[in-house]
Amino acid sequence: MFSTVPTRVIASLLLPALFMLSSHRVMASELAESVLRSSALGEVIEQYPAMLTEGISQGLSQTGDLDPMLKGAITGMVGQAFSSSKIRGQVVADLDDGLSESTLQTVLDWYQSPLGERVTSLEADAAKPAGWKQIERRGPELIKKYQGTEREQMFTRFDRASRATESAVDTAIAVQTAFGTAMAAFNGQTADFESIKARVEDQRPMLTGMVGQQVYAAYLHTYESLSDEQLKNYIDFMQSQEGDRYNEVVTNSVQQAIIRPVESIGNGLMRLFGPQA
Repeated sequence: MFSTVPTRVIASLLLPALFMLSSHRVMASELAESVLRSSALGEVIEQYPAMLTEGISQGLSQTGDLDPMLKGAITGMVGQAFSSSKIRGQVVADLDDGLSESTLQTVLDWYQSPLGERVTSLEADAAKPAGWKQIERRGPELIKKYQGTEREQMFTRFDRASRATESAVDTAIAVQTAFGTAMAAFNGQTADFESIKARVEDQRPMLTGMVGQQVYAAYLHTYESLSDEQLKNYIDFMQSQEGDRYNEVVTNSVQQAIIRPVESIGNGLMRLFGPQA
């Protein structure tokens, strides 16, 4: 198994109404693009292909008995499957369709505030390869440093508001199911998607604990320079009606933009190595 780290048509018979609709969509799209530019989301999306490729590569390296031919095929397909521009386009479309102009504007205003700009800078830095390495290196030290503090107590609220652990575990399960199905086919076994998914789902508690620790370490590192009050204000924004809806749409959008290519890789591997080949 693998450990990995981190959708619409409207018509009108009335020409004036169609013009009004088109104008609205352009405005909403511009707002969605502005949100991506003003938040760290744009930078995070740019890093997603490298993050996913690295995470899957590490998982493969930990699977010592994996056939080199299958490992090479997976590595090659993963490297070609993910596109930051496609993920960005998906997220913009979903923000456009899933949020009202007023909600997008509220989110944009927050990210353009002094605290929002600081949060964006911190999150963008943490999303870069150098940031990943620092989080991995400093994680145990930070967890020990903040044990029993208010910063530790705030993590539950942060994690619930950001959906970080939940979405990471869901993505990990999708990755493991897709590749587990492909590996079964490669080994000449019946690639029963549902039974493989059920076995992977049985690992959810273990994955939640493991991923939760990684998310916690990333949280401590990323927001270390914020005061407790500033971090509380950020969590309050994420738990507001507008912030919560924004996080919900972004989380679902990014997950689908990742899971679809992963499923495509799994299907491709089954066609390549399965008995029908």
